[in-house]
Amino acid sequence: MISPLKMPYELSIQWLRTHYLKNKITPQEVIDVIIQRSKQDEHMNIWITPPDLAFIQPYLDNLTDINIEQAPLWGIPFAIKDNIDLAGISTTAGCPDYTFIPSQHATVVKHLIEAGAIPVGKTNLDQFATGLVGTRSPYGETHNALKGEMISGGSSAGSPVAVARGQAAFSLGTDTAGSGRVPAALNRLVGFKPSLGAWSTKGVVPACASLDCVTVFSHNIEDAKIVDHVVRKYDDQNAWSKELPIPSPKLPKKICLPKSPLHFFGPYGNQYKAAWYKSVEQIKSWGIPIEWIDNHLFSNVAKLLYEGPFIAERWADLGSFVDNHPGSTFPVTEKVLKSGANENFTASLLFDTMHKLKQYKLQVKKLLSDSVFITPTAGGTWTREQVRKEPIRTNSEMGEYTNHCNLLDLCAISVPFEDADQDIPFGVTFFALSEHEDFILGLAEKCQVNSTEMESQANIELVSSNDSDSVLLAVCGLHMQGLSLEHELHEHRATFIREAETAKKYRMFKLSTNPPKPGLIKTEKEGSSIKIELWKCPSVTFGSFVANIPSPLCIGKVELKDGSEVQGFICEPYATEYAEDISNLGSWRELIR
Repeated sequence: MISPLKMPYELSIQWLRTHYLKNKITPQEVIDVIIQRSKQDEHMNIWITPPDLAFIQPYLDNLTDINIEQAPLWGIPFAIKDNIDLAGISTTAGCPDYTFIPSQHATVVKHLIEAGAIPVGKTNLDQFATGLVGTRSPYGETHNALKGEMISGGSSAGSPVAVARGQAAFSLGTDTAGSGRVPAALNRLVGFKPSLGAWSTKGVVPACASLDCVTVFSHNIEDAKIVDHVVRKYDDQNAWSKELPIPSPKLPKKICLPKSPLHFFGPYGNQYKAAWYKSVEQIKSWGIPIEWIDNHLFSNVAKLLYEGPFIAERWADLGSFVDNHPGSTFPVTEKVLKSGANENFTASLLFDTMHKLKQYKLQVKKLLSDSVFITPTAGGTWTREQVRKEPIRTNSEMGEYTNHCNLLDLCAISVPFEDADQDIPFGVTFFALSEHEDFILGLAEKCQVNSTEMESQANIELVSSNDSDSVLLAVCGLHMQGLSLEHELHEHRATFIREAETAKKYRMFKLSTNPPKPGLIKTEKEGSSIKIELWKCPSVTFGSFVANIPSPLCIGKVELKDGSEVQGFICEPYATEYAEDISNLGSWRELIR
């Protein structure tokens, strides 16, 4: 049985399923680690109903009646945005006075549980799914998973952060204006928004019922596809449900890129702009014909969502609650919702706008008949403090490249590209017609393969370069991937580079600390080569990381197998006098295997 301490920080369906099938780990152990991680991250306001065995245990017990071979999500933990129903657990939609306890699961949740998935909690959100920033919640501002002072993105704020912080393998969000894509990009995740109606919205608190869509956040395309296969079913109890086949990924004949200058904003606007240009060069290298198109068409449609009578649909769904519960709604949320009651939004204006939209759809259908349209997922990001000072403008700019999507009945997927800056992820979105989900998934798969190859090459270059802004660190114990102190490296913005080995000049001891830790000592005789990991830590955070290392451990020079030296964990010799020599194991992992 594998120790739960070896569970990777980033969970995935494939890793969990592989280890379940080999009986190396149990769902109970996975949930125990998730609960521990959620408590460590409590200050990040990820959850409204956090992971707790009190409600999770029955789902674990039910696994005994489910055949793992026939259940593609057996034992896979997932998070649920708290505007999607989980039977017996409060649905708040981010508003305490709106709270109710549903007797049934939302249809998508029901399908996932039937496939063996384990719901671990309900996540924080911009109240009533009205926002793209993740700060509009009485349950607290959700922190970005990588850089705490930045926004998480919204409205599905807690769902992507739960996945990025290792508290779920995937999560459900909703997307009306970009809520399933913007927070994916801001937390370095995949955000898949299927075509409208492909996934049932029964059991989802409506934002704009005709445009609402349930979405998935995951670390990779394959996990998103598995979830799609499970939940894509026609629901005859849901008026918006459609019979749409499971897409088979394939490449489009053409890629459309925006011809007009794009708008970049926020404290990392210049970095976002540079990241977009790098992304375009990567896209060009795919060898698919490219057409540069006038993107004002999409910008004009985007403005219709909040600047025209379509906003009245939000008021139609929630207006009576807001009017009957004064003071219950978050102030900025109430302001947005009440804009839908504008007396100038007449029925005739609504029909006029609908007819205009119909013409836009016709143009887009011709334009994207065999193509995928690509834009940045967002043109920038903001600190949470900046959003507090200007809640309307900052939120509006976050949706500049997303708001058009559902109005035009497009499918979309946001995928991570090269980061804009240290711990500032950058995402790109692929858009296609509703009937061409195959195109966006095909491109996403191609992008993922290329990114993996580029990352591998970049890791080699990083190890051989002299980067004055970072420190290459050799890790040999509890800070290694999947072990109990890995989170400390992530909290200091360190990134894993590769596995490596020391020169054959070291001895490793099992120190009598609590918990036990390895002590690495260099010797010129009878030495061994010890397996380690190399991590890159920013210079600005390296000092604080070192300051937290308890005696008898310390940081010194570690010689690698190739003769080069890096900073790494070593031990004061006095601590090894009565310690067990485990050098023959060759790795700390072998001791706890």
